[in-house]
Amino acid sequence: MINPKYEYLREYLSRLPYTFGQEGRVIYRGRNLIKVLTVGDLEINVKRYGVPFLVNKIVYTFFRLSKGKRAFQYPETLLEKGFETPCPIAYLEQKRWGLIEHSFFVSIQSPYQRNFYEFGNAEIDSCRDVVVAFAKYSARLHEAGILHRDYSPGNILFDQVDGEYHFSLVDINRMYFGPVSLERGCANFARLWGQIPFFELLAREYATERGADPAYCRKLVLAYRKKFWQKFKLKHPIKYKLEL
Repeated sequence: MINPKYEYLREYLSRLPYTFGQEGRVIYRGRNLIKVLTVGDLEINVKRYGVPFLVNKIVYTFFRLSKGKRAFQYPETLLEKGFETPCPIAYLEQKRWGLIEHSFFVSIQSPYQRNFYEFGNAEIDSCRDVVVAFAKYSARLHEAGILHRDYSPGNILFDQVDGEYHFSLVDINRMYFGPVSLERGCANFARLWGQIPFFELLAREYATERGADPAYCRKLVLAYRKKFWQKFKLKHPIKYKLEL
């Protein structure tokens, strides 16, 4: 599947599954592998998804859109509604015995250099302007019927452009499109890193933007945050100073 705008890259993209291992700069290595590659004057981002377990191979081949295919299709909805996400270029699949193996999602590399990991131990006075802008952005996103189901620090890129903060969502294969209640919106912040003052400010500004009670939003945001991190720390190390 190729974005018509980038049809001229078809020949290059058709070779990508075979050249991916030898090309580009690694920016993430885990079950999935993400690289940045240069093609002519384009800097592209290529995410190779890990080979699914057998059950998921069957599910993604016959019954459900694969992660990469969703990542290719969902940006259209965000971009149409005025929210930034890297422009999709292509989605590729490799199959064996008729079942999906590796799949690839290709997009333009985002120009934004910052993400929300930097706020884990930040003093609120050092990030106040960003938090306020992000709270208002999140409220607009939710009011538009868009909810990123993995609203985590690495999936929210941002930078300042002409004095204003701009945000871009990545890794958007897990999305919900439809009405976003206040409660669901407040729960959406649970995975973020930050100290309690960070979340108090976030909750207050988010509530104001959605015409809700700030005290109620604060209660919800902190409760959902506590629930998520109490469960998370039982199985994983915490990489910032966690106060609950």
